[in-house]
Amino acid sequence: MSGLGHVEIATMLLLVIRLLYLSICAGVLATYMQGAVAASIATADGTLTNASAYPEFIKDHPYICFYGMLAITQLVTLVDVLIPKKRPEVLTAIYLGLVVGMLLAYVLIQTIIHMVPEGSPMRAIAVMFPLLIMPYVCVSLILQTKDDFRFVIPYVEFSQELKGNRPFVVDSSSLIDGRIADVIDTQILNSHLLVPDFILKEIQGIADSADKSRRTRGRRGLEILERLQTTDTVEVTVHEDRNSETEGISVDQRVVALAKKLDAGVITNDFNLNKVATVQGVTVVNLNDVANALKPRYIPGERLQIRVMKVGESNGQGVGYLDDGTMVVCENADHLIGERLSVTVTSVLQKSEGRMIFGKPSDQTVG
Repeated sequence: MSGLGHVEIATMLLLVIRLLYLSICAGVLATYMQGAVAASIATADGTLTNASAYPEFIKDHPYICFYGMLAITQLVTLVDVLIPKKRPEVLTAIYLGLVVGMLLAYVLIQTIIHMVPEGSPMRAIAVMFPLLIMPYVCVSLILQTKDDFRFVIPYVEFSQELKGNRPFVVDSSSLIDGRIADVIDTQILNSHLLVPDFILKEIQGIADSADKSRRTRGRRGLEILERLQTTDTVEVTVHEDRNSETEGISVDQRVVALAKKLDAGVITNDFNLNKVATVQGVTVVNLNDVANALKPRYIPGERLQIRVMKVGESNGQGVGYLDDGTMVVCENADHLIGERLSVTVTSVLQKSEGRMIFGKPSDQTVG
């Protein structure tokens, strides 16, 4: 058993439970049929005059009734097998709808029954219709509004008794980037991290790509996920998204929809996902923003040393990079490609995509 995964163990346990249920049903029904046969024999001998506890059809056809009733009991198992994925919020909605519907039907019957004369044939109708209508109305209403009731118990948050931090949904870009593991190691983030199954599927697809660069990025994402799952700082869970309504839409939209459903935030370094989530009111932790906030700030007048790598977009601009990858745009440096020079900072532009530094050549060239 030690070599089996959780899924295999759960499957074996379900099989044992179903076999046990079949055995119990067969035993109970066999005992009942045995009593019916004994009653039938005693009635024929004249030793038993009152055998009304057993219907005549059962006494006359015990084997047919045994297998027929056993088949009825196993319809439950058949439905269980045919519907392997059951959404707990739907089951809770149906159960609550039935309970509330029966209670409302009882109250309604007690109100109507006094308005119908005793002995009137309408009294039976007054009892029957509330029992038929109210449970359906309540189940239908709660099923259509179940997201507002928030039946997913592990992620329910009460505004007056909020315990712990809200969870965060992790997207593929943050896993492939890898900096999320370093952030978690600092222990500044201790929330529950959720990796949707469709994100895991996306990363696996990238890891299996024929392109070597994409394959490397995908494998790095899987390694980072494995590293997160082994850390003791936070709890990381692969979340199975069972919302069929989100199938067919983009991955970014599914991430935002899942975050809204679970009242969670999103961790990403994707600029577009950042904007989409922010517009829809979802809390976003952008790894680029975190990295930029921790970088030393360059102020106008400071000097930097760069090697001009290419020509900039505007006339006369040369572009170089710092060791951390920050782009430096230098005026009047387009003719210095391949050379190192000292740049005086004139302005800094910082945004979610990264940081850009603008400057002009200092008096001396480094060479």
